[in-house]
Amino acid sequence: MSNQYTSLKDHDTPIKVLFTGYLCTVAIGYFFAIVQILFTHGMADGKFGLSIDDIVYSYYGNRSGTVLETKLNGSMKMNASDSQRFAIMQWVREGAEMDDYESSGVKKIIEQRCVMCHNKEAASIPNFNEFEALKELAEQDEGATFSSLTRVSHIHLFGISFIFMFVGLIFSFAQTPTTLYKSIAIGMPYAFLVIDILSWWLTKLHPMFAWLIMFAGLGMGASFTFMWIISLLEMWGYDKVFMNSKTNEPRRQLSEIVVEKLKQMKCDKAAVCIKKAAYRLICYAAKKTKSVVFPIIKKCWNKMLKK
Repeated sequence: MSNQYTSLKDHDTPIKVLFTGYLCTVAIGYFFAIVQILFTHGMADGKFGLSIDDIVYSYYGNRSGTVLETKLNGSMKMNASDSQRFAIMQWVREGAEMDDYESSGVKKIIEQRCVMCHNKEAASIPNFNEFEALKELAEQDEGATFSSLTRVSHIHLFGISFIFMFVGLIFSFAQTPTTLYKSIAIGMPYAFLVIDILSWWLTKLHPMFAWLIMFAGLGMGASFTFMWIISLLEMWGYDKVFMNSKTNEPRRQLSEIVVEKLKQMKCDKAAVCIKKAAYRLICYAAKKTKSVVFPIIKKCWNKMLKK
C-alpha cells in the first residue's frame, strides 16, 4: 500500500505562504552567498570572477609569494592605492622587520587602510594593531590553514544540511516528478556538500583538486534550483503549468516524455550506456585515487609531520 500525502497544490494557503516565504528567503540568502564568494575567493587572483586560480590561491595558496602579497594583489586590492600596496609589498620582500615598520611608512598605511577592519573586535581575522599578527602574514602563502578549514567545514556541514533538509522536505510534497527523480534531487545536495567540503581539504594538499570544488558547487546549485522552481510552480501555478487547459487533465511527466523521445531516436538503451559509462568512470576514479591521490596525501602528511 502506497503512503498517502497532501501534495503541494492541495495544502492550505497559510502553509503555502509559509513554504514560499522560506524558499524565497533561502534563495535570497543563496544569492548573497554567491556574491560574497565572488568578492572574497573570486578576487584571490586580483580579477573579478571565480576561476580555478582563485580556488587554488584560496585553499592551496600562492607559494610564489607571501600571504600579504596575495591579498594585496587579490581580494584586498581595492582597499589601498597602487603606491601604498607597493610600499607594503616592498617592506615584506625586504624581510618585514620591526625596525623598518614605521620608518618605511607601512605602519601609517596599515593604520589608515587596514585597522578599520583588522582590529581586536574582529575575532575572525588578524588584529593588525599587533605587529606579530602582521608578521605572520609576511610568510609564504600556503592558503587556508588546517584550523580554519576545520572551523569552516563543520559550520558548512551543519548549516547547509539544515537548509537543504527543509528545502527537500517541501519538495517531497511535489507530485509532478517521479519518485526516482524526487529522490535523486533530494539526495544530490548532500552528496555534493560532502564532495565540496572534502575537496577543500584535497585542494589544500594539492592544487589539482580545485576543479572538484567548482563541480560540487554547480551540483548543489542545480539541485537547489530544480527543487525551488518545481515547489513554487506546484504551489501557485499548478493549473497553468502542469494541467492541460483543453482536456483539464494533468500533463505527462517530463520523465515519460524524455523516455519516449529517446525511443523515437532509437536511443532507448541510452540509460544502460550511461550506467556503464558511470561505472567505468567510478572504477577509473578509484584507480586514480589509489595511484595518485593517496600518494599525494601521504607525501603532504609526512611533510606536515616534519614541520
